Amino acid sequence: MRKTLLPFLVIITASLLLIRLFYLQVIDDSLRLKSENNAIKINYVYPERGYIYDRNGKLLVANQPSYDIMVIPRETKDLDVKQFCTLLNITEADFNKKMEKARIYSPMLPSVFLPQLNKIEYAAFQEKLRRFSGFYIQKRSLRDYQVNYGANVFGFITQVNEKIIAKNKYYVGGDLIGKQGVEESYEKILRGQKGVRYVQKDKFNREIGSYKDGKFDTIAKQGEDVTLTIDAELQKYGEELMINKRGGIVAIEPKTGEILALVTAPSYDPAILVGRKRSTNYTKLYRDSIAKPLYDRSLLAEYPPGSPFKILTGLVALQEGVISDSTRVSCRHGFSYARGRFMKCHCHGGSLQLHRAIYESCNSFFSTAYIRTINKYRDHGYAVDVWAKHLKSFGLGEFMGYDLPTGRKGKIPNSKLYNKVYKGWKWDGKTIVSNAIGQGEVLMTPIQLANFMAIIANRGYYYTPHIIKKIEGEIIDKSYRTKHTTTIDKKYFYPIISGMFDVYNKGTAHGLGAVGIEICGKTGTAENFAKINGKRVKLQDHSIFVAFAPKDNPKIAIAVEVENGYWGARWAGPITTLMIEKYLNKKISRIDFEKRMLEGSLKSQYDKLLPQKQQDSIFRKKDSISVSKKRLDSIAKEKTLKKAKLEDSAKEN
Repeated sequence: MRKTLLPFLVIITASLLLIRLFYLQVIDDSLRLKSENNAIKINYVYPERGYIYDRNGKLLVANQPSYDIMVIPRETKDLDVKQFCTLLNITEADFNKKMEKARIYSPMLPSVFLPQLNKIEYAAFQEKLRRFSGFYIQKRSLRDYQVNYGANVFGFITQVNEKIIAKNKYYVGGDLIGKQGVEESYEKILRGQKGVRYVQKDKFNREIGSYKDGKFDTIAKQGEDVTLTIDAELQKYGEELMINKRGGIVAIEPKTGEILALVTAPSYDPAILVGRKRSTNYTKLYRDSIAKPLYDRSLLAEYPPGSPFKILTGLVALQEGVISDSTRVSCRHGFSYARGRFMKCHCHGGSLQLHRAIYESCNSFFSTAYIRTINKYRDHGYAVDVWAKHLKSFGLGEFMGYDLPTGRKGKIPNSKLYNKVYKGWKWDGKTIVSNAIGQGEVLMTPIQLANFMAIIANRGYYYTPHIIKKIEGEIIDKSYRTKHTTTIDKKYFYPIISGMFDVYNKGTAHGLGAVGIEICGKTGTAENFAKINGKRVKLQDHSIFVAFAPKDNPKIAIAVEVENGYWGARWAGPITTLMIEKYLNKKISRIDFEKRMLEGSLKSQYDKLLPQKQQDSIFRKKDSISVSKKRLDSIAKEKTLKKAKLEDSAKEN
C-alpha cells in the first residue's frame, strides 16, 4: 500500500495541474489579458456622474468635459522636453517630478501626468500629441456647479490615492472619487460604471484594432441622478445670513426627517475645487486653521447646548415624576448649590411654574428639577444613567445614522464618568447641576439640536435625519422611514410646547416673531472657553436658538449656532426667524432683521483667537478664501433689482 501511495499522489497532482493549465490557456481567454499585457492597451471609458437636484427639482450639480494627459513612462522616447513644457506651461523641474512619480507607480501602466485640461488647453495639446510618444489624452467629466453655495452638502471630486486603490479594486491610478458630502456618501451610485476597451498593438507598438473583436470590452454606465432633501433657496439664504460669522444652521422637516438646510460658516464656492487650480485651492482651505472652511460645523462642532437643554431637563423631570406642570419653585435671581456656590439667573424672579420657567429661561427652576431627578434614587450613579438613557432616546450622545460621511457623537455623561472624576467623593445632583442648563459635561452638534427640536414638534418621535430624497431607479434606505420613539410620554410635551410658544410672545425672544407665523422656540447662551497661548481664556458666549413652526402641524424645525455671538436673541434668534419665514412664506417681512444679519459681522470677536501679530495680517482680510467679494456683490445686486421692481410696480399702480 505504501509503495503505491506516493506514485498515486504524484499522478493526481500532475493531472490537476494539467487540467488547470489547459483551462487557463485554452478555455479562459480572459486571463491572457494579463499575460499579453505588453501587446494589449487598456482604455477606460469614463461615464458622466449622476446629476444632483434639490427637493424642488432645481439642478444643482451637472458635468463639464475635462481632459487628462496620461503617460506610460516606458513608451516615452525622443521627447522634446522643452517644447512639451512650453506647450503645457510647466517647468522642466515639474516635468521631471511628474515623470518620476509616474515611474514609481509603474513604468508600464498609464498614470495621470497632468489632470483636468480645459477645452483650449486640450485643443492646443491634441494638435501636437503625435510628437510625444508615450502620452495620450483621457477624456473625463468634471463637476459643473450651477450654484455657488452648498459646498459642504455636495463635497468634491478628487483623484484616488494608492490607499484607495489597494482597498477597492474598481479604481486605478488617475480615477476620480467623491470626498465629503453627498459625493462621498453616494459615490457608488453617482459614479456609474466605467467601461473598458482592450486594444491590440503590433510589434511596433501601433494600435491595430480591438482585442478579440471586443469580446472582453464593457460599456460604460452613466451614474444615477439623485434628488436631495435640501431646499436650495433656503440653503443659499442661510449661507448669506452667516457671512462674516462662524457656526452652523440645520433645518429639518419634522414629519419626515428630511434635511432642508445644512449650513456651515464660513464656507466656500464649490467651483474653486474644480480644474487645474483645485489642488492649490484645496491646500489653502486645508491650511486655514483659523476659519476652518473645510470643517463642517453643522455636523462636527460639539457645543454646550446652553438653555435649549432646559427643555430636555424639564421633560425628563416630568417623566420621572419629580415635578409636574404645576410645580412651583422660588427664584431669587439665582440658585445656591454645592459649597455656597451661586448660579445667577436673569428671569424676573418670584415663584415660577414650568410654563413661565420656560419662557423666562429660569436657571433656578430647572436646576431644582435636575437635582430632584438625580436625587430621586439612592444610588446617584444609577440616577445619572436613567437620565442619560432618556436623553439617548432623543439621539443624543450617539452617532445619529444620517447619510453623510462625517459627524460627531456629542456627549451625554454617565455614572462611569462621574465615578471616575469624583472617585472617593460623595457626589449628588448638586455636584453636577450645571448639566441642568446645558453647560456641564453635555455637548451637542447643531444637527442634534435641530433633531431634538423636530422631536418636540412631533410630540415625542423622529425619523433619522437624511439628505437623500430620491435616487433614479433605486429605493431609499428603509432606515430613513423607520419611526423612533423617545422614552418620554406624549402628554408631557404639551406643557413644554406651550411654554416655548410664549418664548416669542412674552419671553426671552419677545419681538423676534414674524407676522402670521406661530413659532415655538428657545433662546440659548453658552459659555465659551478656549486655550490661547496655553491658557484657558473666557471668550464671548455663543448665541444659540432652536425653534419649530407652525405650532400646530409643524413644517420646519431649526437650530442656529453662532460662535461668539453674545446671547441667543442677538444673532441666532433673528437668523432663526428669517429662515423660518423664508421657508414657510417664501418672502421676508422682517426687513430690519435681514439688513442687520446680512451686513453684520463678528470678525472682531474672532480676532481675539489670534496672537496679536496675526490679527492685522489675517482677519483684516476675509475668512481666507471662504467668503468672496463676488458673493457679497451678488446679494447687493439682487436687493437692488428687487427694489427697482417694487418701485416700478408702485408707479404702475
